[in-house]
Amino acid sequence: GLATAGPSQTLPGTIMGTVEYMSPEQASGLPIDFRSDQFSFGSVLYEMVTGKRSFPGRSMSETLAAILRDDPQPVATLNPQAPAPLCWVIERCLSRNPNQRYVSTRDLARDLATIRDRLSEAPSRHSETRASNLPTQRTLLIGRDREVEAVKELLLREAVHLITLTGPGGIGKTRLGLEVATAVAQSFPGGVCFLPLAGVSDPELIPSIIGQALGMRETGRQVTIASLKEYLHDLPSNLLLFFDNFEHLLGAASAVAELLSIAAKLKFLVTSRSPLHVYGEHEFPVPSLVLPDLESSRALPVLAKNPSIALFLQRAAAVKPNFELTEENAVAVATICKRLDGLPLAIELAAARIKLLSPSAMQTRLESSLQLLTGGAKDLPVRQQTLRGTIDWSYGLLNPAEQALFRRLSVFVGGCTLEEVEAVCNTKQDLQLDVLEGMASLVDKSLVQQIEDSQGESRFVLLETVREYGLEHLASSGEEDATRRAHAAYCLVLAEESASRAADSARTEWVSLFDVEHDNFRAALEWLTRTGNADWGLRLGAALFQFWETREHLTEGRDRLAKLLKLDGSKSRSNTRARVLFAAGVLAIEQGDYTAALALLEESRDIARELNDQRGFGIALNALAANARDRGDLGASRSLFEQSLAVWRDLGDRVVVARSLSNLANVVKLQGDYALARTLYEECLSIFRELGDWTGMAWSLDYEGDVAHEQGDDAAARALYEESLKVFRQLEDKWGIAGCMADLGNLARDHGDYATSREHYAESMKLFQELGQKRGVARLLDCLACSASLRSQPERALRLAGAAAAIRRVLGAPLPLAEQAKLEKTLELARKSVPPAAAAAAWMDGWTTTAHKAIQDALTCE
Repeated sequence: GLATAGPSQTLPGTIMGTVEYMSPEQASGLPIDFRSDQFSFGSVLYEMVTGKRSFPGRSMSETLAAILRDDPQPVATLNPQAPAPLCWVIERCLSRNPNQRYVSTRDLARDLATIRDRLSEAPSRHSETRASNLPTQRTLLIGRDREVEAVKELLLREAVHLITLTGPGGIGKTRLGLEVATAVAQSFPGGVCFLPLAGVSDPELIPSIIGQALGMRETGRQVTIASLKEYLHDLPSNLLLFFDNFEHLLGAASAVAELLSIAAKLKFLVTSRSPLHVYGEHEFPVPSLVLPDLESSRALPVLAKNPSIALFLQRAAAVKPNFELTEENAVAVATICKRLDGLPLAIELAAARIKLLSPSAMQTRLESSLQLLTGGAKDLPVRQQTLRGTIDWSYGLLNPAEQALFRRLSVFVGGCTLEEVEAVCNTKQDLQLDVLEGMASLVDKSLVQQIEDSQGESRFVLLETVREYGLEHLASSGEEDATRRAHAAYCLVLAEESASRAADSARTEWVSLFDVEHDNFRAALEWLTRTGNADWGLRLGAALFQFWETREHLTEGRDRLAKLLKLDGSKSRSNTRARVLFAAGVLAIEQGDYTAALALLEESRDIARELNDQRGFGIALNALAANARDRGDLGASRSLFEQSLAVWRDLGDRVVVARSLSNLANVVKLQGDYALARTLYEECLSIFRELGDWTGMAWSLDYEGDVAHEQGDDAAARALYEESLKVFRQLEDKWGIAGCMADLGNLARDHGDYATSREHYAESMKLFQELGQKRGVARLLDCLACSASLRSQPERALRLAGAAAAIRRVLGAPLPLAEQAKLEKTLELARKSVPPAAAAAAWMDGWTTTAHKAIQDALTCE
């Protein structure tokens, strides 16, 4: 009979294999070899890196046609975080021509191994040295020489990475820690970062707080333990993180343990009333000051050297300069220090009363007070009873008006000004004392500290232990709700009034104000959220939005807004809810969470439409357009920007019309319609000129210069850039100057004038460094990379591009898709002019170098 093909046989010309991973030659039924396997492997790698198929199709025939006809979408446009050499390997494997793939699978394996090994040297972009931020101490540390040396010696041991200074409030943990950190700072060239945690209540914020202290940006992705581990695991030099007041955040102890497990050059110094109980922790219980021994000696020189008495004398002299230890008062002073168990805070509080009470009178009153207290609170440790008794004694010596002022002050976190005290603590004018005189009295008695902020304004601060005591009395007084409400009201008014100044880019003082008051804003938001005050909470959240965005507290902002939006009272579809939805949506865009942003912004738009709020509607449309643009949907973005522009034209708001025109022009330019883009920018410029908005004019000129440059009209581009630069210099706008200098550098580079180009780039780089704008630095590295490529310096070009990519990867701020594609096209010549292995090695060299060295190399002539 006729021969038939059995189940294990293949007829000639039959296609075998999974269609999605077939090579073009296999799909065509042509002879295949090991290079066809490379194509299939490249398809798998592509899918792993991008999450998408390399040749998608709705049917088998469509997929086969795509394999034979199309090039896959570039990996970098789908995953901007993918290292370029890996993208190149995938691209080479997916070449339709087998001759353009690897000549041996061994070469492919070698390149992948090289990339893997170099990736293990993940870039931290740390500078070689980091400035420490330890607060300046206003008094000498007394009686702690032995402890300082012991903790220093322990901290500098190679095997020790976590020391927790433990003890009750007032024992002096923070002061000891600061002295140690200052003393060892030279041994930590990576820096000493002080992180005060008294104003932080949520353990989940710890990664963001660490990231902010280290200069990490949350743009593009939130700071997580995973991203911190990536950032920290290749520290070039020793770094010390000093957490102060960790006891209420013990839920974050596991995060500390995780970081310790991967960062060999990272150490932690922690103050806490309780140990963290993590592996590798070295607990150092902070003892009381050494007590005087009256039985051994009562000689004045001996007693004066005793640490407890020396501290008493120092603090007493601060309020009564002529006070000194004498034969008449020595025993009483020594007895007071012994009775106070050598607790530094208790001794300071007692010494502050020396203006009113002699040591003997103080001894009598203090002993009576402490005996009363220690007869009661038996559940507290003896030292804690002593401290509480001392504060209680100090509090009892205040008159009723001063007591009311003190306990109301405890609602402030991170300090307050006299104006804030008057607004919050004397709302009903019921204190029956002059607030200034009352504050002076509390400062004299060491219950309140007076400091100057960075602007030279006086602020009043309560030590955390004293503040906790005040909060207890506030709660028992029945005044807590009214005082916290007054505090929240003041914070709301302050935030809303200050946020209104943010619209003027020339006014930046509001940001500094928000920095100082951040902990008070946090406390107010937490109370409003806890008590379900949705109206005030949503308003405060909306007012803080621009501060969170500017200072890149993105994770914290999104978390707080999400909690507010879930409150029962926030469910009504109001203008305020729409504003908060908008704010949450923009923060989501900043972190690259486009899906979440879309849902938030669409609800904001829908509410505005229901309420016939045209301004809110236009704002939401603009944000939706930005979201579409950033995720690469230019058609949808253009349509949304056009709708937003129409809204502003109907409202007649010329300022926002001009800004909308600029946004629309940007998308039109990305679509390649340069003539229309220039027309839109010219209309935008005309409006800004009419309104006298010099900043808007300068940016419009610069943006129009970009369009002219891309059109090839370089004479017009130069004139526009130079006019823009002149305005920015008049405004002393460093960001604008830096941008214009980079643009002029690109223009000179494209005309082959590399000397002029380098001068412009150098000025721009210097300004971006002064501004702390790491994305600006990365932009300049890319500019210099393109310059090197055009000058036939391929390996230098790839090194600089690798350094720029590494900075952006750590920041979580990849280039927009259009800019990434343009950069890749410019660098393609450099990549293909050297062997693939050399190209990958050069790029990875830049990837693993420090940012400081990359900048130095970039500005060095070759």
